[in-house]
Amino acid sequence: MTSIDHRQLGRDSLFLMAEVRLSGTEAEHRVKVRNLSAGGMMAEGAMKVLRGTPVEVNLRNIGWVDGVVAWIQDNRFGIAFIEEIDPKLARAPVGTGPSTPRFVKPPIAQAVGPLRKI
Repeated sequence: MTSIDHRQLGRDSLFLMAEVRLSGTEAEHRVKVRNLSAGGMMAEGAMKVLRGTPVEVNLRNIGWVDGVVAWIQDNRFGIAFIEEIDPKLARAPVGTGPSTPRFVKPPIAQAVGPLRKI
């Protein structure tokens, strides 16, 4: 983790679900992601952590990200990521990768046969 203060980075307020696990363990805990930036996130959930605890977070469209618990308040806690991420990827709908261009796809009439008049 660097000594850079990540709190000054722009963050997106959003509502996503993510899995968090303590580094080196298999037990996953489901948390709500309340805000997300390139350098970290705020999570909300029943998971009990201590400040400075290494964790891994599974973010939608990004995958597992290493981080450290930066702060705790009630059932919310902040995670500072070890390496920056692109938070816009987590906002994108699942499976929005590149698709086949329209000109390559067969016309509907050829795909399902000729159309009948009704």
